[in-house]
Amino acid sequence: MIEDNKFLTPRQIVAELDKYIIGQKDAKRNVAIALRNRWRRMSVKSEMRDEIVPNNILMIGATGVGKTEIARRLAKIADAPFTKVEASKFTEVGYVGRDVESMVRDLVEQSVNLVKANKREEVKERVSQLVEDAILDALIPPIKSKPRATTTVDHDTMDITPQDDYELNEKTRERFREKIRSGEIDDRKIEINIRQSGNGGVGMVGGGMMDEVSMMNLQEMINGMMPKKSKRRKVTIADARKILMEEEASKLIDMDEVKEEAIAKAENTGIIFIDEIDKIAGGSKQGGGGPDVSREGVQRDLLPIVEGSAVNTKYGIVHTDHILFISAGAFHFSKPSDLIPELQGRFPIRVELTNLTKDDFYQILKEPKNALTKQYEALFMAEEVSLTFQDEALYEIADIAFNINLEMENIGARRLHTVVSHLLNEFLFDIPEIIGPNAKVVITREMVRERLSDLIKNKDLSQYIL
Repeated sequence: MIEDNKFLTPRQIVAELDKYIIGQKDAKRNVAIALRNRWRRMSVKSEMRDEIVPNNILMIGATGVGKTEIARRLAKIADAPFTKVEASKFTEVGYVGRDVESMVRDLVEQSVNLVKANKREEVKERVSQLVEDAILDALIPPIKSKPRATTTVDHDTMDITPQDDYELNEKTRERFREKIRSGEIDDRKIEINIRQSGNGGVGMVGGGMMDEVSMMNLQEMINGMMPKKSKRRKVTIADARKILMEEEASKLIDMDEVKEEAIAKAENTGIIFIDEIDKIAGGSKQGGGGPDVSREGVQRDLLPIVEGSAVNTKYGIVHTDHILFISAGAFHFSKPSDLIPELQGRFPIRVELTNLTKDDFYQILKEPKNALTKQYEALFMAEEVSLTFQDEALYEIADIAFNINLEMENIGARRLHTVVSHLLNEFLFDIPEIIGPNAKVVITREMVRERLSDLIKNKDLSQYIL
C-alpha cells in the first residue's frame, strides 16, 4: 500500500493499476473514478454526504482478462476491506445454500482483520519491548530482593573482585538481552505461560429460530464468561516471540474500538466483488441448484443488499448503502439485460473488457511488478540459480499461449501459467541435485519450441487445461 492513498487522483490510481495489469484502460478509468468518489463523498460537509450513492460497476469480459485482479488491486491501493463472492454459489431464501448476507459478514471480517493489523503496527514497538522482557525473565529471572555483597573470581587472572548479586544479575541480563535481539539464541528453549480460552469443550447446538449471527454472539459471550487458563509450555525463543507478541498485542488493543472502526471502514470503503453474475441472469431454473431454486430469486435476494440495507453481523449492524459493489461476468450465453431491471439499475457503470492479444501476453510476461517470469526468477534465486528470459523466448511463449487459447477454450492470461509451468518444470525438478548453486539458466526461443513442442502438436490438450 502506498502512503496518502486516499488523496490519489484518478490518473494516479490508474498508474498504480498499470504496474500490475496490462491493458483494460476503460475498466481502470472507471474504477479509479469510483475510488476517488469515495474520498470525495467523505469530504462533503453537508447533509448531502449521506445521499451520495456509489456508482456500482458491471464488468463484462471473458475469463482471464483481469476483472478480479483490477478489483483486488483497487482494494489494496485504497487499503479497503475486500471480499470476492461467486453469485452462482448463492441460493434463494428458504433453500439450503449460502445466504446472500454472508458476503457482508465476510467483508466485515476482512475489515476487522485490517483494523487489527493497523492497531498491532501502532503498538508494535511497545509489544516488542514487553515480549523481550518476558523472554529475558524466563532465561535469567531478575533479583528483586535486597542486594547482598559477594565476590566473583576472574578465572583468567584469578583476581577476586567484590560484587553484589544484583549487579551481576543485571550485567548477565544485559548480555542476554543483546543475544535475544540479535537472534543468536533463537533455538534455545524456554518455559512460558500461554493463555488458553476456558471454553473447555462447551459447544452450541443450533436449532429453532436462532440464526447464524445469534449463535456466534452467544458462543462468544459464553467464551468470554469462562475463566481464562494458562498452560506452561516449553518452546524455542523464536516460537515464544511469536506467541507472546500475539498475546501482548491483544492486551493492548481495545476490541470495542476495533469493532467500531471496522464497521465504519466496511460501510464507507468496503468493496464487494460479485463474480459470475451472468450465471444468475434470466428467469429460468438453474440446473445445478435444484429444481426450485431460481436464478431470478437469487437476484431478488441480492437486490436489497446492493440497494442498501442493514445486515446483522457478530460485530454489530452494518449498513450497505455506501459499499462499492463491482460485479463481473462473461455473458457468453446471456446478456446484462437478462438481469432483473431493478438490479440492472444498481450497476449504472458498464465496462466491457477486451480479449487479450498476443502482444498483451508478451507484456504480461515482462512488465507487471508481479509478472510470472519474475515470480519464477525469484523461485530459482531461492536455490541460488540465475534464471533469465530472452525477449524472443517471451514472444514465443506468448504466441504459443495465444494459439492454444484459439484452439481450445479461451481462459485468457491464465493460459500463461500452464505454458510457463510446463516449460520450467524440468529445471525445477533438477535443482539442486543436477543444477547446482551459482548456475545460470537462460531461456531461448529454441528452448521454448523444443520443450513445448508436445503442447503445440497435441490438439487435445485436455491435461493442460487449467
